[in-house]
Amino acid sequence: MIVLLGVLVVVIGFATKRHPLLVVGAAGIVAGLLGGLSPQEVLAAFGKGFADSRSVTIFAITLPVIGLLERYGLQEQARNLIARFAKLTTGRFLALYLGMRQIGAALGLTDVFGHAQTVRPLAAPMAEGAAERRHGTLTDAARERIRACAAAADNVGRFFGEDVFLAVGSILLITGFVNTTYGTHLEPLHLALWAIPTAVCAFVVHGWRMLRLDRHLERELRAANAGGARPAEPTHPTGAAGNATAAEATE
Repeated sequence: MIVLLGVLVVVIGFATKRHPLLVVGAAGIVAGLLGGLSPQEVLAAFGKGFADSRSVTIFAITLPVIGLLERYGLQEQARNLIARFAKLTTGRFLALYLGMRQIGAALGLTDVFGHAQTVRPLAAPMAEGAAERRHGTLTDAARERIRACAAAADNVGRFFGEDVFLAVGSILLITGFVNTTYGTHLEPLHLALWAIPTAVCAFVVHGWRMLRLDRHLERELRAANAGGARPAEPTHPTGAAGNATAAEATE
């Protein structure tokens, strides 16, 4: 029972708003020492846990790469790319991204898209660029709404798409629990097939919401311009070309 004091460390650490990684690490050390492990054995347990779950720390590699891409103009290039498609509005682009995300998740490619690797550096800037091409400079509220809708499209696409994939963890968990508890012989294929209608309905409903975003932005920005709301600061880099454009606008 004394080993459970490690849980108390977690409660105290989170209650005092300490860093989660330090809290969990301290709780593991306390639980290990109280459980009779030597300091070397505790360190070995930490090393084994890190080696077995090293895929969790892949963000330590991907985030710096994405940061470097953004530093050298990834978001600006995404806006330039979306500007070439005149008929692709913000709502249509997000509906298209929703479909791509859902199909990718249904094929098991859940990590190809995502918030860190796709939404923030690509999807959200492209959606904002489509809105800027149609409505001009965006307000802060409109920009935040577009970013939220881009994140929602990614969430909905993955959530309702991954259940179509046979080897996803939730499908295997359901089949294992039902077969063990009720003595049935439920196959993962059966659940995957029944997940297809749900995925289609989710795409229709949320895709319709994305398409409605265009009209909502138009009303919101029209009202903001009529009321004299302050527009959001431009996100493109300022330089000689930007200064020249500003000078021409003031002349």
